[in-house]
Amino acid sequence: MNEEVAGILIESLPYIRRFSGMTIVIKYGGHAMVDDQLKEDFARDVTLLKFIGLNPVVVHGGGPQINSVLQQMGIQSTFVKGMRLTDTPTMDVVEMVLGGKVNKAIVAQINRQGGKAVGLSGKDGGLIQARKLHIVFQNDENTPPEIIDPGHVGEVTLINPDLINTLTQRGFIPIIAPVGVGESGETYNINADMVACRVAVALAAGRLIYLTDVDGVLDADGKLISSIDAVTIRQLSKAGIITGGMIPKINYALEALQQGVEKVPIINGKKRHALLLELFTDRGIGTEVTMT
Repeated sequence: MNEEVAGILIESLPYIRRFSGMTIVIKYGGHAMVDDQLKEDFARDVTLLKFIGLNPVVVHGGGPQINSVLQQMGIQSTFVKGMRLTDTPTMDVVEMVLGGKVNKAIVAQINRQGGKAVGLSGKDGGLIQARKLHIVFQNDENTPPEIIDPGHVGEVTLINPDLINTLTQRGFIPIIAPVGVGESGETYNINADMVACRVAVALAAGRLIYLTDVDGVLDADGKLISSIDAVTIRQLSKAGIITGGMIPKINYALEALQQGVEKVPIINGKKRHALLLELFTDRGIGTEVTMT
């Protein structure tokens, strides 16, 4: 057993040396955010990354937690193309849950492990600037597109990295809720996958890691694809093999790569210590998205 542990440490050494000083943006969501053991594992892993010289930055979701609070308040959720239609009462709940309950719970968990986490929303220091998003939906080529107003749903126009850089340089771990602010002070609910992508680009991150509830991108037989390029992505999407919530992750992964992020793995956050296994082992555990 001792030899096995020593072997693991030896295998991780070149990766620890390579990643020292690197900024790593982690999109945290799914089952890893609701299972108590996985939450503790995640907090330990992120704290360890900081202690050994990396600069982790966490962008989190919170869909299940939002749904729970909305249900308790008797507010019905409506989704179009996987996007929550967000009226003013819903937006109030989204901001309260994401920027408050969920964000501070993650901060507290990391701080209990000895890290120094700080919770942020896009309103802090003009971190996430946004504009209103409209959904354009076209059934077929013979009908005009349908434009749907999703309410207080936004898209990122600018990430201001100054606050994040200041915090990371002083030893803190930024935990970011995907809530943005418009030109006139409007509050917007933003897809966390998009926010993670744009934050990674703004920080010139070496890695953007998406935690999901599956092993990564799967082929037609349900087997993990360890590496996938843009051409294969288009083929599998057209064939209906890449579907649902994997589509935005894949698209934002490609966007991040096009704009300078070195690597984008998509990994299963339901596996204990998934971050460490991806970063510090020879084979990794998920799907690495590449341009070619």
